[in-house]
Amino acid sequence: MASRLRKFGVTAAGIAIGAALSTYALQHKDAPQYQVQMEEMQRVRRKRTLPPRSEQIRVLQSGEEYDVLIIGGGATGAGCALDAVTRGLKTALVEADDFASGTSSRSTKLIHGGVRYLQKAILGLDIEQYRMVKEALHERASMLRSAPHLTRPLPIMLPVYTWWQIPYFWVGIKAYDFVAGDRNVKSSYYLSRTDALELFPMLRGDKLCGAIVYYDGQQDDARMNLAVALTAARHGAAITNHVEVLELLKRKDDATGKQVLCGAKVRDNISKKEWTIKAKCVINATGPFTDSIRKMDNPTVKEICCPSSGVHIVLPGYYSPQQMGLLDPDTSDGRVIFFLPWLNGTIAGTTDSPCDVTRTPTPTEDEIQFILSEIKNYLNKDVDVRRGDVLSAWSGIRPLVSDPNKDDTQSLARNHIVHVSDSKLVTIAGGKWTTFRAMAEHTIDAAIKACNLQPERGCVTDGLWIEGAQGWTPTMYIRLVQDLGLEVEVAKHLAISYGDRAFAVAKLATLTGKRWPIIGKKLHPEFPYIDAEVRYGIREYACTCVDMISRRLRLSFLNVQAAIEALPMIADIMAEELKWSKDEKERQIKSCEHFLQTQMGHQANRTLKEKVPINLSKKEADMYAKRFETIDKEKKGYVSITDIKRAMKSFGDAEVTGEELHDILKEIDTNMNGQVELEEYLQMMSAIKSGFVTHSRFAAVAEQEEIRKEQEMLKKQITIERSGGGL
Repeated sequence: MASRLRKFGVTAAGIAIGAALSTYALQHKDAPQYQVQMEEMQRVRRKRTLPPRSEQIRVLQSGEEYDVLIIGGGATGAGCALDAVTRGLKTALVEADDFASGTSSRSTKLIHGGVRYLQKAILGLDIEQYRMVKEALHERASMLRSAPHLTRPLPIMLPVYTWWQIPYFWVGIKAYDFVAGDRNVKSSYYLSRTDALELFPMLRGDKLCGAIVYYDGQQDDARMNLAVALTAARHGAAITNHVEVLELLKRKDDATGKQVLCGAKVRDNISKKEWTIKAKCVINATGPFTDSIRKMDNPTVKEICCPSSGVHIVLPGYYSPQQMGLLDPDTSDGRVIFFLPWLNGTIAGTTDSPCDVTRTPTPTEDEIQFILSEIKNYLNKDVDVRRGDVLSAWSGIRPLVSDPNKDDTQSLARNHIVHVSDSKLVTIAGGKWTTFRAMAEHTIDAAIKACNLQPERGCVTDGLWIEGAQGWTPTMYIRLVQDLGLEVEVAKHLAISYGDRAFAVAKLATLTGKRWPIIGKKLHPEFPYIDAEVRYGIREYACTCVDMISRRLRLSFLNVQAAIEALPMIADIMAEELKWSKDEKERQIKSCEHFLQTQMGHQANRTLKEKVPINLSKKEADMYAKRFETIDKEKKGYVSITDIKRAMKSFGDAEVTGEELHDILKEIDTNMNGQVELEEYLQMMSAIKSGFVTHSRFAAVAEQEEIRKEQEMLKKQITIERSGGGL
């Protein structure tokens, strides 16, 4: 105990000193510079309406020379495009897949400085980590100011189960507030055990001593990435997705005699056309694919990317309060687990495992089970943490890098690095979502210096409003309800997803034919996404069903089964808007189904369900076999779609569609032969019993059919004399 208290005393003193110094440094450095920045920013205005993708492609094919050509449409690439174009540089950006298709849409959704980094910085007297935290906290404030519709402050609870850790964590979290200085979101505070359980009733209460609550930011990452890219386009940047770099072009520099980059050969993966784009400077902002572009420049260069897989899962919203997150700072293997409310669901993650660089990262069952097992340690006994509650799961690849600017290439850079090759390829790598704007600023600074570019002004992106922010207010959704007749839930969703562009989206909505809501047909009954968003998503450069269902809408990240159910309607609208042939629409649907199966966790859910052993008692097995026989009236030994339809019609559900019947069958038909055998039904019931599956519509149909049959038998047994009526 004495050693613990001694450790706490040393830590507290170190944190207090570090906090005081950092607060002084922060408050005396930024204010004048920030005022100049804001004045300069006010002179930069958006130049145009958003051009369609076809126009962007035409401009890129025109043969004009650009000041900068950015490869990569993730957060960093889009940030570079916005920074460059607002400085007055002629800017182009190409992305091989879709904006935010990689790591930028698969984050924890936090805008944070890094509490653990600050702890390491102070305890280890590590100035580099301290600077990283300070920069991230500055950028956190900038993001919350630039995109108030897509971001929000989020309180995060740190439960404490050992009394001496309360002052230890309290001092550490207060240091986090102090480093943020006047850019702090909200002040942290201590909660007693009673107050902690009142705010987070799902929390395990036994041995709980209290809790510390601190604030970070939260965002819709894919929508934020897209909004930054669209803002760059409105300012004049030529940006396009699904355009892949095939080759880097070089010329001889007259001054030095060296070969330097002068552009790239690219291919439109939609039309398959190829052309060249000329540029004075080429920027590599490809995240995990950093080394592939570096090797285009120099095949002998050493790899610097050390990819790491971070898996997240989404659970139902009732797992957490809607206004409070949770942080587990000490998991069984030392990693940090976040447990956060997001878009009416609950995100849990993340893991940290070495992986290969791939365009199709897939969550593994071991990683999903690790997250679930850690969650169980913090939730009370009323919350049965079930594998079947995992609605979606995804893996993002963190592009950790070793710094090529240093001789010791084995050490991983904790912060981002900017590297300029001999041929003037500017590479930005590492970093994190929160610092994307600062990363872009440093990259464009390096590009200007390396390639002798002539910008009209300095960086003006700190606090610059992005797409949808300028006219947004927290109560703007009320106007959508009152003026246009949208459902309240839908109006709130449009307001926080599109900001002041929500009115343009709503005007594309079709009439519902109902008294209320007047407009806005839902794509899925459980979610606020409407038909108009698909049409507007095409104006936001969505080219495929995957683009739409995962990044313009966030449905695949919230509930993969709901995404599968909404896919046909989404494909129909896109086919109408983009003039797809029947074959192209089918190809798009199959491609999207494969994406949902592999990258969004649906296949992992199904495979696990198939592996669950039948663990029913004899009494339970006999009961379920009897239910199965009530549906299989013809004693075929299996249940078909016809049997399901007849059963549903018998208890009044005559409106069920053929598509819904197929969905009911598919969720239990493990061998995919179009029929359900008794063993498949028993396996499903075992999965429900074990918690690997939460529910089954087929199981509900079987149970209702059994109840109906028993009621019919009971009626036959009651005579007229005992029925209480009759002649």
